[in-house]
Amino acid sequence: MPGQRRLRRQRRRTGEHGRLGPTAASLVAGAAVVALLPLTGGAAAAGHATADGSLKARVVTDAAVYPVEEGATARVRISVATTGSAPLGAPVTVDYATDADGAGATASPGEDYRPAEGSVTFPAGTASGASRTVEVVTARGGGAEPAETVPLRLTVSGAKAPAEPPRVVIDAHGLPYLDPKLPVRQRVKDLLSRMSLKEKAGQMTQAERGALTSPGDIAAYGLGSLLSGGGSVPTPDTPEAWARMVDAFQLRAQATRFQIPLVYGVDAVHGHNNLVGATIMPHNIGLGAARDPRMAERTGAVTASEVRATGVPWDFAPCLCVSRDERWGRAYESFGEDPALVIAMEPVIRGLQGSPSGKDLDRGDKVLATAKHFVGDGGTEFGSSTTDGYTIDQGVTKVTREELEKIHLAPYREAVRRGVGTVMPSYSSLDILGDGRPPLKMHADGAMINGVLKGRMGFDGFVVSDWKAIDQIPGDYPSDVRTSVNAGVDMVMVPTAYADFHSTLVDEVEAGRISRARIDDAVSRILTAKFRLGLFEKPYADTSNLGRIGSAGHRAVAREAAAKSQVLLKNGGGVLPLKPSQKVYVAGSSADDLGNQTGGWTITWQGSSGRHTEGTTILEGMRKAAADSAITYSRDASAPTDGHDVGVVVVGETPYAEGAGDVGNGHDLRLSKADRAAVDRVCGAMKCAVLIVSGRPQLIGDRLGDIDALVASWLPGTEGDGVADVLYGKRPFTGQLPVTWPKSEAQLPINVGDAAYDPQYPYGWGLTTTARASGTDGGAKRLGELTAEARVLRKAGRADSAEGRALVTAARLLVQDRVGQKITPAVAKPFAEADHLLLGGDVTGALRKLRAAYRAAG
Repeated sequence: MPGQRRLRRQRRRTGEHGRLGPTAASLVAGAAVVALLPLTGGAAAAGHATADGSLKARVVTDAAVYPVEEGATARVRISVATTGSAPLGAPVTVDYATDADGAGATASPGEDYRPAEGSVTFPAGTASGASRTVEVVTARGGGAEPAETVPLRLTVSGAKAPAEPPRVVIDAHGLPYLDPKLPVRQRVKDLLSRMSLKEKAGQMTQAERGALTSPGDIAAYGLGSLLSGGGSVPTPDTPEAWARMVDAFQLRAQATRFQIPLVYGVDAVHGHNNLVGATIMPHNIGLGAARDPRMAERTGAVTASEVRATGVPWDFAPCLCVSRDERWGRAYESFGEDPALVIAMEPVIRGLQGSPSGKDLDRGDKVLATAKHFVGDGGTEFGSSTTDGYTIDQGVTKVTREELEKIHLAPYREAVRRGVGTVMPSYSSLDILGDGRPPLKMHADGAMINGVLKGRMGFDGFVVSDWKAIDQIPGDYPSDVRTSVNAGVDMVMVPTAYADFHSTLVDEVEAGRISRARIDDAVSRILTAKFRLGLFEKPYADTSNLGRIGSAGHRAVAREAAAKSQVLLKNGGGVLPLKPSQKVYVAGSSADDLGNQTGGWTITWQGSSGRHTEGTTILEGMRKAAADSAITYSRDASAPTDGHDVGVVVVGETPYAEGAGDVGNGHDLRLSKADRAAVDRVCGAMKCAVLIVSGRPQLIGDRLGDIDALVASWLPGTEGDGVADVLYGKRPFTGQLPVTWPKSEAQLPINVGDAAYDPQYPYGWGLTTTARASGTDGGAKRLGELTAEARVLRKAGRADSAEGRALVTAARLLVQDRVGQKITPAVAKPFAEADHLLLGGDVTGALRKLRAAYRAAG
């Protein structure tokens, strides 16, 4: 057992790769005597620094916490630093002593460690950065114990003292929860039985890293989690700095009795999107357009690899909202308007987490996933929001119980089946029509969280609240806390109010308004995730995959996803694909703007236009795809247009996120005046293709007659090469609309299955540039042949197969060829419903609808 314990501790520090983590390198214990060891030149000398010296020098330690195994020696390195790195102008003296009575001291001198005291002097002329080492020897005992702390008091003369005294922590040892050979359930039960109410409350508390009053608060409150909100990043924003930052926070958690590691979380919604240089995928709306579940899984795997490499084991993704109104500022976070499409894209969870059993979560390339936002955030009614200036985000979802089950709950049933580790409730309120109760905030809805999610669906992970979301529950703060926790929220994201939340939660339990059984259930769920993630054995970053962040292999996945996400809505005269020999005129606000094509939730919360990370713009991709041809670029189309064969105008939205992007909150669904002018000028002068880079459909109907080819380009991410691949025919267009493209804002909301359905382009629409045959006797006969083939597959039990889906794709293309741009309600309704049926596995039903659409085309 002791040998296994040492091996496990060694592995924890090295990430099982034989190398110390960025911060953990200072934690290794060594010799067995108390001594003062000079590491840099200069003999010790008596005396104290002058007052002037204290203004120019400071004393620092290489860490705040020094965990060591029982019986080992802690080495605390003390350094002196000066302004401008000049040599010391006067001597600096540091008196040190182990402090049995200091704040947080729990170890007993003489029994748990050998008391140590002494003094060191850095003489005048000592180089900045010179160091000495103080050693504290711990004693080997015979029994199992929690961690014990030995503060080291430093009294400094002639310089500024460290902001806080360093602490030596004798590791917890011999306790059953520390044994990785025991089943997770047994480890959780053992640890939970040892924890105080305050320690349990700490595990239920999540703070924002930038809001910590002091890093020591991690141990003081026993925090269970930290997060980086959108744009909350270390300086510099590099993979190595991320790993060092997370490791430093994890080190702080070692200064607690049971050394329960933090679970650090980020909103990596389309790649590790807070990190400069990371691979940024198309947003979910583009993945929904790609209609490729395996592609979704691969993007999730790349994201997980890049996130975990920086020491972060938890991703607040994927968003499983079913977006029912394009005026919503989060529409692009959804895979689409059809729950069947959202369900089809849920292999992304496997890409993030691995096996549904959770057995892969301790791997260095997997993260804990989060299904959000439970439930109905995509169905909020326009004008129902009361948050800030929002018009629809965080509003009220009004649905019948049948609509709730079929549209909004269905994706969560699938997520639970796939073993998703956490679920985040929505800011929005739920109003179930006919149930006789007023709208209720989801964070307060115990019937949905406890009853449906945890009860009926059997979700066994933990529920984490959204950012400050409990503050929106009516009532005072204690009411907010007890209501949300009693409703089933297990961990509460209180980014700045972690101290208030912690004390309030303890008070509510002690007053009997929250049961101890509810607390134990919440903490058990959180601890289970931490054990499955392997954080007790490996709390520090496994940096072996840092070199893969933004790698060519990862960008190749993003490039393919971008290509597959492009939806060809119109292609008059076969303008696309372009030929490398053509002289191309490129214009528009998003042709050469990496920020516009990555959208919100990129580097910062709201995103920004311009080059803010590494990647390839659409224009750059085109120039690489046709390196030997003449490409003229004029953002505003002011350059002369003469002498060009074809124009490509790339227009769309500027970045936004959440409610700030709501229509009516400074946004609409129309192209900007400058973009409209660029379209008019180029398309009035030559054959043209217009690409719309946006998170939702844009109203383009009044210009369709002048546009030869139209592409819904969505928000393709950092790999503009993928867009160029389909523009120049390296890959065919295969994407399909994940949402209905409206004719006007007055039609909204408009969705597949509506009784009245008259869109510009129906859900599922998407032309292709592949060659194909319609059959010897025309499309009608070929549709009949395809239907007959589907019946054969159905009798063989193989209708919902790749073969069956290929039959429907062939039929869809036949219908689109016949319809052209004459899309009537009689065509659009069955056409859209066919795609819905196909995603649900009903191949013959989909073909029946497509035959109806074909007949309606006349």
